[in-house]
Amino acid sequence: MNMSTKAPLASRIDLNLLTWSGLDEAGRRAALRRPTQDSAAAVRLGVGKIIARVRADGDAALRKYTRLLDHALLEDFAVSDAEFDAAEAALDPALRAAIVDAAARIEAFHREGGVREYAVDTADGVRCSRMVRPIARVGLYIPAGSAPLPSTMLMLGVPARIAGCDEVIVCTPPRPDGSADPTVLFAARHCGATRVFKLGGAQAIAAMASGTQSVPACDKLFGPGNAWVTEAKRQVSTVEGGPAIDMPAGPSELLIIADGGATPAFVAADLLSQAEHGPDSQVILLSDSAPLMARVAAELPPQLARLPRADIARQALSKSRLILVPSLDVAFEVSNRYAPEHLILALRDAEPWLRKVRCAGSVFLGDYAAEALGDYCSGTNHVLPTGGAARAWSGLSVASFQTSISVQRVAAEGLRGIGPSAVRLAEAEGLQAHAAAVTMRLAALENAK
Repeated sequence: MNMSTKAPLASRIDLNLLTWSGLDEAGRRAALRRPTQDSAAAVRLGVGKIIARVRADGDAALRKYTRLLDHALLEDFAVSDAEFDAAEAALDPALRAAIVDAAARIEAFHREGGVREYAVDTADGVRCSRMVRPIARVGLYIPAGSAPLPSTMLMLGVPARIAGCDEVIVCTPPRPDGSADPTVLFAARHCGATRVFKLGGAQAIAAMASGTQSVPACDKLFGPGNAWVTEAKRQVSTVEGGPAIDMPAGPSELLIIADGGATPAFVAADLLSQAEHGPDSQVILLSDSAPLMARVAAELPPQLARLPRADIARQALSKSRLILVPSLDVAFEVSNRYAPEHLILALRDAEPWLRKVRCAGSVFLGDYAAEALGDYCSGTNHVLPTGGAARAWSGLSVASFQTSISVQRVAAEGLRGIGPSAVRLAEAEGLQAHAAAVTMRLAALENAK
């Protein structure tokens, strides 16, 4: 059976059903292609123009782009104390409590995620150690386009606070009335953010990268975003003197590996939970059970119809896949090839399959581990590598906000012990000044006897 054509699951859903064994290599590459790859060239060019304009014109360019792209007229981008107070007062107490509760769980998990200091005696008289320092000034981007994300503020702000960063600069898009989302502001204050600016998109990234009259230049930039934000982070990180970035964290992705015993309603709900993020999100289901796939496909239309963001989710589903695989082993091979941001293992005995996972941002085990729990309050971080970057990048942690500095302490006996090896290696490389820096000290020790 080859289901490589688009099946009419319902008149309002255009979903791709595929059989992996029926695809050639080109078909398999196409099946795992991200939606953003089709528009990459245009995005790259557009982002470059925005960055150049912000670097040249500073706040004037920010006002222009805020008016054009966010439809907000702003003279001052900084959030005032009065705005923070009003935001907190406006929130429902239950929502405030949920934010505080989620922050506590995130902190509980992340406390152990920092870089560890240690010291080792590598020879008599030679001690090598590593000391850890927080990054001085970090810039956090909190999306708030079609949906504000206070959860992202927690995911970034809590690790930054644990790391002890001196300054935490936040940018989040303004609403048309010029205000920032109150839930984001409450979360920012709760995390101890230094300053918050009402700025969004590639222009916010450019501002935090190079600095403007209002926004300070940051040492490292963090946060997920759409294709424009992700490309802006990539570009500013390549400029001489530009900031480091956390990772490629673009449009949301979810891959589910499900067996025949999975609950179809749960699987469909998880697919939709990520599809509703944005039109360029992508969700994939891999299963060795054709009946399960059919039941999931049947679940999608009625669940989609109940969603306020159904139009967005529908666009994402049109670029998503349900793929029948011959076995679960093959499912894991496909998953590792795709390297998803989020990976759900909807399997009867999920734990032993973890050994098969090589490339994923975050894994959710079993029928009750909804991906949405990781988005909000399980404690793990939801800022994760996308676009296949999970092959080599890890999700955000306290270590992301720290640098490690190596230190070596060398006593006289240590120099005598390891100095000759350094001299021989330096001479083998033809670097005589290196050798001389050691032989001079060895000679001084001999003369001091």
